[in-house]
This record gives sequence, structure tokens and C-alpha cells, in this order.
Amino acid sequence: MGKNKLKKFSELEGMEFVFQYPYSRLASEGFPLRGRWNEEFFHNSNPIVLELGCGKGEYTVGLARANADVNYIGIDIKGARMWTGARQARDEALPNVAFIRTNIELLSRFFAPGEVSAIWITFPDPQMKKVRKRLTSTTFMELYRSVITPGGIVNLKSDSPFLSAYTSMMAEHNCFEILGRTDDLHNDPAIPSDHPLRTIRTHYEQQWLDRGLSIKYISFRLPADSSLEEPPGAEDLEHDTYRSYSRGYIQMPQLMDDTED
Repeated sequence: MGKNKLKKFSELEGMEFVFQYPYSRLASEGFPLRGRWNEEFFHNSNPIVLELGCGKGEYTVGLARANADVNYIGIDIKGARMWTGARQARDEALPNVAFIRTNIELLSRFFAPGEVSAIWITFPDPQMKKVRKRLTSTTFMELYRSVITPGGIVNLKSDSPFLSAYTSMMAEHNCFEILGRTDDLHNDPAIPSDHPLRTIRTHYEQQWLDRGLSIKYISFRLPADSSLEEPPGAEDLEHDTYRSYSRGYIQMPQLMDDTED
């Protein structure tokens, strides 16, 4: 491991709003703030909103800046990336921010039923061949229902036409209430240019925009107790025809072959 990563990990250890709990510790001790985030950490009764796969934490920090009456928690397994947002939150003394370094699959070990009001999923891997790993699959919707309040809101921002189409199919097939949807967020006349949906951008979002790709967005309510089914025909959706950035080289969509990320 490089010295730079070790330095970042050391800094994270010293930030009281960053929680790093390996599975072995969770299994033996549990997480002390589960069900008590508002009372014992944030010291308020404001809604709690999660950003899953938060990466560098731009959305977590940006939303916290814009909404002082909401508590935001970024979750990712990669601490070196999370360090960027954690450092910003520390330097700005943001009182409504926390970060957890863990796997998303362990959400219910960190939050009690109904403790979360909304979830943001920002630019995840579309997992075109592995539905069980897709963060908007019904498998993950069931996981989210274990922590989110009944009728809580799930938001997805993505560059992926495949993931956007799949998520819309999944939401419609399961009769979710769709609150908003667009296939070109930054050119949608219905969304003002100064709206946080457009002004708060993640590192990857800006990269996709610089490549000339459109950003997709969908928001829906997650019902508490309906049965969930994968949408028929989803396996026939066309796969994305571009790749993520290669190291040291930016590839443009027209130069790609039809290989998934």
C-alpha cells in the first residue's frame, strides 16, 4: 500500500464523524449508533439521508452544505476516495455529515428500521451482467426497505442508459410512485440551471459530461410491504457501448467496442 493511502487512512482514523467497522467487529460488538444516530451523534431530529457508493463524497458534502436541516451519511468501501469528502467536511466544520467505510450489503447493521428517510445512488457500476450486484435491483430494494422509512425516497443519478432503463422498468413493474425522471438532466428545461440536481456534481459525473454523455435521473418512493419482482424483459435491454476511463487515457464513446464496464 502506498504511503499516500496510509496517510489518508491515518487521517480518517482521527475524524470522529468517520466510522470504519470491519465485519468481524460488527459481528462481535454491533454498531453502537444503530437506531440512535439522531440522539447520540447528530443531536437533532432531522431526517437522515444516505449516499451509497459515495466515492469522494461530493454529493454528501454538497447536499449537506445546501440543506442544514438534513443529516447526510456517505457510505463507501474505499477509504482513500472517501478521505476527500471527509476532509472537506472537517475543514468546513459541517455538523450534518458523517461517513461510514463499509460494504453497502451491511446497511441494516448500521441503521435500524425506519431510521433513514432517503437514499441517493450516484453513478454506480451498472452491473449489466450481474443483477444481484446491481444497486437498483429488487434485491437491493429489499435491503433498503430494512432501513428506510415507509414510502422513503430512492434517487439514482447515472450516466448509464442501461441502468437508467432497467431502473425505470423495475420501478414501473413494481408500481412505485415515480417522483421525477429525465434522460438528460443538464439539458432538461424543466430543471433550473441552479437546481442542486445540476449544480452538485460528483467527480465521475463531470467526467461523463466532459465526454459528451448525458446524465440520467430517476426518483421514486419505496413502498414498505409490497412484493417485489424483477421486471420481465430486462435481460434484453441493450448494453452500454462505452467503457469507463482507462488509466492515463480518456476514451470517447465513438471509439469503443460493445464491451461492458
